[in-house]
Formats: sequence, C-alpha cells, structure tokens
Amino acid sequence: MRVEPIDDADDPRIAAFRDIRERDLVRSGDFIAEGAVVLDHLMTASLFEPVSILVSEHRIGGLLPRLRSLGVQVPVLVCPQVVMDSIVGFSVHRGILAHGRRRAARAPDDWLGERTGPVLAAFGISNHDNMGSLFRNAAAFGCAGIVLDEKSCDPLYRKAIRVSVGTVLKVPFTRFDTAAAALDRLESAGYAPVALTPSAAFDIADWTPPDRLALVVGAEGSGLPPAVIARCRGLRIEMAPGLDSLNVATSAAIALHAAFTRRGGR
Repeated sequence: MRVEPIDDADDPRIAAFRDIRERDLVRSGDFIAEGAVVLDHLMTASLFEPVSILVSEHRIGGLLPRLRSLGVQVPVLVCPQVVMDSIVGFSVHRGILAHGRRRAARAPDDWLGERTGPVLAAFGISNHDNMGSLFRNAAAFGCAGIVLDEKSCDPLYRKAIRVSVGTVLKVPFTRFDTAAAALDRLESAGYAPVALTPSAAFDIADWTPPDRLALVVGAEGSGLPPAVIARCRGLRIEMAPGLDSLNVATSAAIALHAAFTRRGGR
C-alpha cells in the first residue's frame, strides 16, 4: 500500500477526481465511486480495478485495514476534508472516493453462456437512480447479469453506482445497439423473454418462470415498445384500481423475487 498526502486541490495526482467531466471519464471506461461499501466491491471485483483512492484525513485510520490489500501501484491519496470538498464541489460526507477502471476482458457478453440465473433486460432506462436500483435488485435475486440498449444511461455514473451500493461492479452487464439486437442475443443463448407490461393478460400470481428467464423491463412513462412486447411473453403485476404501473425497479424486484423463490433460488 502506498499512502501519499495531498494538501493542494490543484495537485495533478487528483486530476481524475477534479478536472475530467464524468461523461468523458465513463466513456473511456473509467469511473468515480464513493463510500466504503462501494470501495469493498471495487477491490474484489473481477471486471474492474482501482486506479487510485482519495480519502479524507478523518477516515483514513478506520480504512487502513481494508486498504492493506492494495498493491503499491494503487496510491491512497489522503487530504483534509476541506480539500476534498473543494475538489468535488459539495460536502462528501463519506470521505472516500475511488477512481476505478474496467479491466481488459473477453467479449462483453461471454457471461451469457457461462452464468446461471435469470437475465434482466432493461431498455430505455435513462434515470440513474432506477439504473442503480435495477442492479441492486439483480444482485439480490441471483441474476446472471443485465443487458441494456443504447438508449439506457451508463451504469458507471457515480449516482448509479452509489444507488446500487456497488453492485454495478459485481453484476456483469453488456450493451447492445438496439433492444432487438439484445433480444436476438438472448434468444440465441436459450433465454425465454418475459416482458413486464400493464397490458399483459397473464398475471404474475399465476406465473411459473421459465428455466432460462430474460425479464424485460422498459422506461417509466413510455414503457416497452410494441415491437419488443410482441417478441415476449407478457406479464402484469395486479394492483389497486386507478394506478396502471409501478416504478420500473420496484416492478423488476417483484418479478425477480417471484422467479427466485419459485425456481428454488434459495
């Protein structure tokens, strides 16, 4: 472990935390994450690796035991809280930021043929809170991974990582140019697509999940396109009169829990 003090907000060693717009950082395969729990996920992730860690002075003492596994190539940069706040632009109460990077890997959808459990297919998800919640749900209910379309926001944005409690770094995901291309790949891998939609005739209470489930969810408001629904078995969640839909992450959690328990996920 290599600990280095930082006392100047303009120090070039913290440029990734200060000068690079998050959108540009994520496009390059890098990201910024925050908090001790997320840091733990990053340090044990197979698909990502830490580049550097920025910690406020009042947090470093308690973090040293978990940071000792870092090699000397990953600097632990320690600064006063006032410097960290000036870098980020607001008070970082957790006092921990990590610069992470995607590891060089095989084809991004190889996991589709290697992992057990359902796949969550999320199309048109533009809200980072929903994206993070979908990953947390996928991790909780044993999903093999998540497939996204090009219209969905990037899970590596800081807010999505935070809401996911770091599970974005653990649950494999891959992005396809279109929902149709994602469904083609899922079907070729033997997954049966089931779309959550209020218009479906079949209720989740009577549902027996297929052995290889691809649960398909869409954006709130517009929902899934008719062409996507037409390629899937429709599934609805019964609710009180006067309301026709739930938050997308809530809906996915209900369906994934049903799949988890009814297929013997425990």
